[in-house]
Amino acid sequence: MYAILDIETTGGKFNEEGITEIAIHKFDGQKVVDKFISLVNPEKEIQPFVVKLTGINSKMLRTAPKFYEVAKRIIEITEDTVIVAHNAQFDYRILRTEFRRLGYNFERKTLCTVDLSKLLLPDAESYSLGKLVRSLGIPVSDRHRANGDALATIKLFKLLLAKDTEKIIIKDTIRKETQGELSEKQLDIVRDLPNKTGVFYMHNKDGDIIHLSKTSDIKKKVNQIFTKTSDKSRKIAKETKKVTFELTGNELVAILKEHEELLKLRPKYSIIPKKRMYSHAFCKSINENGYFVIEIKPYRECDEPLALFNGVFSAKNYLYKITQEFGLCEKVNGISEARNNCSGYDAGTCKGACISKEDVEEYNKRVIAALSKNRVNGNKVLVIDKGREIGEQSAILVKNGSLVGFGFYDLNYQINNIHILESIITPMNGTNDANFLIESYLRKKRVLKIMEIND
Repeated sequence: MYAILDIETTGGKFNEEGITEIAIHKFDGQKVVDKFISLVNPEKEIQPFVVKLTGINSKMLRTAPKFYEVAKRIIEITEDTVIVAHNAQFDYRILRTEFRRLGYNFERKTLCTVDLSKLLLPDAESYSLGKLVRSLGIPVSDRHRANGDALATIKLFKLLLAKDTEKIIIKDTIRKETQGELSEKQLDIVRDLPNKTGVFYMHNKDGDIIHLSKTSDIKKKVNQIFTKTSDKSRKIAKETKKVTFELTGNELVAILKEHEELLKLRPKYSIIPKKRMYSHAFCKSINENGYFVIEIKPYRECDEPLALFNGVFSAKNYLYKITQEFGLCEKVNGISEARNNCSGYDAGTCKGACISKEDVEEYNKRVIAALSKNRVNGNKVLVIDKGREIGEQSAILVKNGSLVGFGFYDLNYQINNIHILESIITPMNGTNDANFLIESYLRKKRVLKIMEIND
């Protein structure tokens, strides 16, 4: 017997979501023999994007039963069944969380139609419920509402049952109660972790670090490792006895900290960075008309690399971006192969360097400005961003193009005085890889500010 279900939630922080709607269809393999469908008052606000997606708003839920009022019915209809859902791990986690709040340990076997579909429909373009059922010609109405999605899942499950002629896959895919769920020890570990940006460290029984990683949500990432079913994740989960963490306040500090500590600690379950993370660079040359040319070359072929990239594709994308932003010439930079003027000249974005109409000195100034953007190659440069708490900021110090380290401060005079600043900085290795990580981050994301400081 199966309990095919779908749940809609409020959205929000991991393990803090509340149920807004639930639909459960008790299915005997041929037909639905019982069902329970209800809105649920989550007693908390619904995230705006969820309201837009589902159409469920707080006004609709004011008179709906609270979870404790429907909990008994959920237990009854799912008793002695296998829970079936599209992404069962999510729905089961939400149900377990709600029951845990009531002091009840809700345990059922689960079966995921995403997992089954990947095994039985290996050529599907997408395994999201909407796209998958549409590709199979299965009608679906009330998408992103619990009953609409549950009915679509029933039809999908019937098809999958028919395709499983060996009757082996279902037996192998059914997850035992503990698989994909946290043990009591793991629950204790996750409960104490923050939903914040930083680096976390997973320790074995001897205290050794077996895995470390950066993340924008420590609690969520550790929970995912504990509940994933890959061999590596299972080994990590089995060996982990303690998780420690360090908050960084922002992603860039976390990236630098993770990179340095992976090289230093080399945990057995972490992927250690390559000796050189970049392969290509911007190089500057002068063409026959005196205009500066930005060329993309393999790093080893560039005498004076001006920007580092992990491949030709990312280098070309960034070259196109700064060519547009600084009004440079596509033909001079090798983006256009036009015989005469480039298309940018016709569009008014190029001032005519391609046909020697623009003043060479003016053009070259813009090339220097474009190449200087997102670089930290000044005498003493600070990259300022969010800190670990309100009122605090982070500072990454770069001297003469080489990373010195990072620190946190809450008073401006701490960074205006170089001697005080250097005393609060945690030293890091100033390698080309560190520069690559900083500059590639700055090309994609914003920080609070970048400033040069004096002694």
